[in-house]
Amino acid sequence: MKSLLSATALAVMVLVAAGPSLAETADPLPSWNDGKTKKAIESFVSKVTDKDSPDYVPPADRIAVFDNDGNLWAEKPVYFQLLFAIDRVKALAPEHPEWNDQEPFKSAIAGDLEGVAKSGTAGLAKIVAASHAGMSTSEFAAISKEWLDTAKHPQTGRKYTEMVYRPMLELLDYLRDNDFKTYIVSGGGIEMLRTFSEPVYGIPPSQVVGSSIKTEYEVVDGKPQLTRLPEINFIDDKAGKPIGINQHIGKRPIFASGNSDGDFEMLEWTTAGDGPRFGLLLHHTDADREYAYDRDSHVGRLDKALDQATDRGWTVIDMRSDWKEVFVDVE
Repeated sequence: MKSLLSATALAVMVLVAAGPSLAETADPLPSWNDGKTKKAIESFVSKVTDKDSPDYVPPADRIAVFDNDGNLWAEKPVYFQLLFAIDRVKALAPEHPEWNDQEPFKSAIAGDLEGVAKSGTAGLAKIVAASHAGMSTSEFAAISKEWLDTAKHPQTGRKYTEMVYRPMLELLDYLRDNDFKTYIVSGGGIEMLRTFSEPVYGIPPSQVVGSSIKTEYEVVDGKPQLTRLPEINFIDDKAGKPIGINQHIGKRPIFASGNSDGDFEMLEWTTAGDGPRFGLLLHHTDADREYAYDRDSHVGRLDKALDQATDRGWTVIDMRSDWKEVFVDVE
């Protein structure tokens, strides 16, 4: 018995002693194929976290920002939050018979995504105003969560929170393991993003930057609440992204990740700062496992950023060749 205990104790000691070495050799990005993209990411993280490196960055300044649609989760056939808005219009339609003859509501009720798209920015604003406003922030959060828990992607049948990219989840974890603070910076609505950012991405609501509508403080039946108004407050897209980062974070990131021309200014502003910087651009090239699109896409158009990526030193992810897997596993 004594020899057995001694052997067990020795084995435990060996494992403990080997722990750091095993941790160091473990692949932090197992869903990424070995190649220049993975190597570039790991090289950057290594040099900014090595105290003996001239490129060392203190943890307080290791800020990483990520676009959401098409970068952390899929965005086809249209942005998922627009599908949520269309479902809300359908649910509210019995209370608004006039919508049956008014665009873009007529197309939304019929599920005609092309008709909705033809209404342009003004039409989309009408849909958002009708579906996202006129309720408290807590009521909106509950409605958003219920939709995410039940709604299914029209092409894959997965829940929208299952349309998340496994390699990007690994990248988020890898950065946080190296004392980066990770943020979402998205053109999507900030309050809907905050309902799932932590359980899905490990990013708390306080680290989400997004578009917003105006709210007002009022007391209803003796209880204070914030009520959502049918007016746009801030659009966190294109040039709005650096502004949103400055307003919400207060520091210029050293790492930025996006997938479309809507992220161009965020990558440009991030990588123009002093010291080591990293710009990461996801190119959708895998029509078999996901989608292949770039310059001619109405959703997630990637043209200007793709043309300038090399000259600006941005690393481009080729989804087909750089990722072993695309989506998270579904139980």
